[in-house]
Amino acid sequence: MPLIQGTISLTSPAPTRLAVADLAQNRPNLFELILTEPQRAKLVAELDLLGLRKVRFAGEIVAQGRRDWRLYAKLGATVVQPCVVTLDPVTTRIDTDVARIYEANFVYPDETEAEMPDDETREPLREEIDLHEILAEALALNLPGYPRADGADLGEAVFSEPGKAAMRDEDARPFAGLAALREKFEDKEN
Repeated sequence: MPLIQGTISLTSPAPTRLAVADLAQNRPNLFELILTEPQRAKLVAELDLLGLRKVRFAGEIVAQGRRDWRLYAKLGATVVQPCVVTLDPVTTRIDTDVARIYEANFVYPDETEAEMPDDETREPLREEIDLHEILAEALALNLPGYPRADGADLGEAVFSEPGKAAMRDEDARPFAGLAALREKFEDKEN
């Protein structure tokens, strides 16, 4: 999304929190959030990353009726995480859409157990919209859960008590024994 007149460009020392009362009601409020080095370092520590670069969070906040607001943005970032097998660095590019609907009359269910709402993008409207918080949440939700370096293989771990044969992965497969039994009967018939 290109920057145009009226865009809120957030870089240091500009705040990342936008006061809802200051947002224009009759046109989109465009923004682009560029993280400072300390902000990136804080996210790296919070998300247990090895590195974070090329972060871009840009979009718009638009009035929805008289009191509600909609945020639509694109998040792009390159993250470096440790491989779950070798701990080698694994680089992943994340490009995702981010949407939020801020509702003035939104009420959280007060029951101890409640069903998840159909639309998880809905949130209560507060006095400020924190773009850094939205970026961090979207990034955390889109990180690969088990990053694996090319060619990294966990292999097979075999454990047993001394003097006993270890149970292998093939032994745990429920139909492995049936296949062997079938082969034994086929051999007898021939």
